[in-house]
Amino acid sequence: MKIGIIVAMEKELRQLRQLFNTGNVRVEKCGIGKVNAALGTQRLINDMHPDVIISSGCAGGNNPEGIAPGDEIRIQDVVVSTELVYHDVYCGAAVGSTVYGQVQGLPARFQADPRLLEKARQLSVVNSPLSIHQGLIVTGDWFVDTKEKMREILGHFPEARAVDMESAAIAQTCLINKVPFISFRVISDLPLQDTDASQYHNFWDTLADRSFHVTKSFVESL
Repeated sequence: MKIGIIVAMEKELRQLRQLFNTGNVRVEKCGIGKVNAALGTQRLINDMHPDVIISSGCAGGNNPEGIAPGDEIRIQDVVVSTELVYHDVYCGAAVGSTVYGQVQGLPARFQADPRLLEKARQLSVVNSPLSIHQGLIVTGDWFVDTKEKMREILGHFPEARAVDMESAAIAQTCLINKVPFISFRVISDLPLQDTDASQYHNFWDTLADRSFHVTKSFVESL
């Protein structure tokens, strides 16, 4: 099985390339944002023809109201996508029956591949100390550095567990190319509990690389 892993930043690339040294796993950096993510995914598909693509890297986390006790997200936990959506896309009522976050002609939300998601669920049971959570990941071309930005996003998607700048664009490209996809995101900060992204900057200063080992454990399970 050929597995492609896509990250946005050099520091994420360094973390993951330390973990993979086999020819059937390829880790590539796409750059930050939706356009870079889509271009990088298409390039990887064209060059490698992977059987699976994984989005990895960091994201901001959220604890929605009413979550089960013990399922609260903390920094360095991991969120696995059950589904993905854009938080900054709206085609409007004039173009048809689209909903907020939906690109016309595409699903309202992109679903993680069921087989990969089941593998991730098994991983979370076997390796419960790794603090793996599952849920909606929302994507947009915002770096969420204020509580106000996060509240605006959650006004549309209150159930979101993580927010990033690439995963939904990678999911869209994989859907078009019929490549199974899932996202694993390490939580670098909790924007509703932060000021001026200080948690995010501290995350990279004190990174425990065990968080990226979740992706490695998942790949080994395939």
